[in-house]
Amino acid sequence: MKKFACLLLCAMLCLGTFSGCGTTVPDVRSDTLNIVTTVFPLYDWIKNIVGDIDGVELTMLMDSGVDLHSYQPTVDDMVRISQCDLFVYVGGESDKWTKDALSGEAKEGRVALNLMQALGSAAREEEQVEGMEGEEAEEEEAEDEGPEYDEHIWLSVRCASTLCGSICEALCGLDPDNRDAYEANTAVYREKLDELDVAYAEAVASGNRDTLLFADRFPFRYLTEDYGLHYYAAFLGCSAETEASFETVAFLAAKTDELGLRCLMKLEGGDGKLCRTVQQATQTKDQQILTMDSLQSVTAKDLESGISYLSVMEKNLEVLRQALA
Repeated sequence: MKKFACLLLCAMLCLGTFSGCGTTVPDVRSDTLNIVTTVFPLYDWIKNIVGDIDGVELTMLMDSGVDLHSYQPTVDDMVRISQCDLFVYVGGESDKWTKDALSGEAKEGRVALNLMQALGSAAREEEQVEGMEGEEAEEEEAEDEGPEYDEHIWLSVRCASTLCGSICEALCGLDPDNRDAYEANTAVYREKLDELDVAYAEAVASGNRDTLLFADRFPFRYLTEDYGLHYYAAFLGCSAETEASFETVAFLAAKTDELGLRCLMKLEGGDGKLCRTVQQATQTKDQQILTMDSLQSVTAKDLESGISYLSVMEKNLEVLRQALA
């Protein structure tokens, strides 16, 4: 926290000097609606809501491939947040740094949209299912601290649709002259999300199985809850652990055998080592290892290649069909 406070102080001091000397932080035009967001899904939703409206500049902070859970803002990031008109962020456990970022001096009228708050009662607490590795409580954690909520809200296309509505409202409030365009673009995009939602529901309904087994972290609770799926996993979605105990491996292997699962799941970027360990502990040792993308480490290069939230979630749907076959 002390380190972050120093970073915040440096950012605030830099605000007073950037106008008089060279800097890597882009100039913020007063005639432009400047929007800053953290992770890729939020960026892509806003990109679709804005469409071809002129005078809007959109920036994604986490474009280096860094995982949401390990991200720390730079001084440049802090300046962008302080100077923008709209800052959109998830608001989960990994976004605790935003409390300090939003407490400093900022552009007049800036709006900060916490999507976990916007989701309201639809937000779900972190869930530790049978066989999952637990996490040791942090020593500094207060005893009266409230429950920790699952922050992976973007992995539900139903939540995505709801949150796009909240983003649209914020944009209309800041830029009422373009209200009709924002609302029209949002309606078109939400229709695409609804179509994908139907496709997910149909895939689950036609599947021969109703359980996923992740030999990895599990950030897909919202998705599985949307469609009534069951799951087992090695770690919580926000866990920093990578090595599973013998007991966890044995449990996951036994569940794979018991349920006759033909696939084991992992996240993008993982080497699949734990999947192979579980696989070798099963009776048949022939399960297919499939990868689902949690959209947590998208890079600037990915953006240039044309990646989109819908394209990744469509690929996840195809993987889900395989897993449930």
